[in-house]
Amino acid sequence: MANTITTQELEILSNKAISAKSTAYCPYSKFRVGASLLTHSGEYITGANVENVSFPVGTCAERVAFGTAVVNGHKEFKAVAVASDITPGASPCGMCRQFMREFLTPSVPIYMYDGQGGHIVKTMGEVFSPTGIYSALWCGVVVQVGDVGFAIFLSLVLYICLVGQYLQWDNIIT
Repeated sequence: MANTITTQELEILSNKAISAKSTAYCPYSKFRVGASLLTHSGEYITGANVENVSFPVGTCAERVAFGTAVVNGHKEFKAVAVASDITPGASPCGMCRQFMREFLTPSVPIYMYDGQGGHIVKTMGEVFSPTGIYSALWCGVVVQVGDVGFAIFLSLVLYICLVGQYLQWDNIIT
């Protein structure tokens, strides 16, 4: 891994991501996610997921953190940590991966923490690879897909399920 961070930087980064979960607004899914970024200048920026009853309007923790960092003048990062309550830890979703790729080089490490504090580390290049394995994360279930056609089909199925969830949530709220 070309980009390395010190043990102390990793400890602070992971603690901030894990702590950020407590600020998540997730009344519908109860799926808490916290993120922490380490900038090249040594600052830590955190974010948490913010849901909305209209599913696509919510914002993932990673994009909240990156948005906060960018509006505060940071566009270069040494490492990213994402923390969730599931095991194994959640990987950034496809939209977040694409968003993150705007600001991260392929060698930047992404640490994915589970609910027990364990983690997996991959580089940006490993999680955002057009020729690699496609992953979809939905409700804490990670599905590894090697075929692009099947990935598109699976995305449509998940979308239909999410629309169904939205309609159920709407009935509960009204």
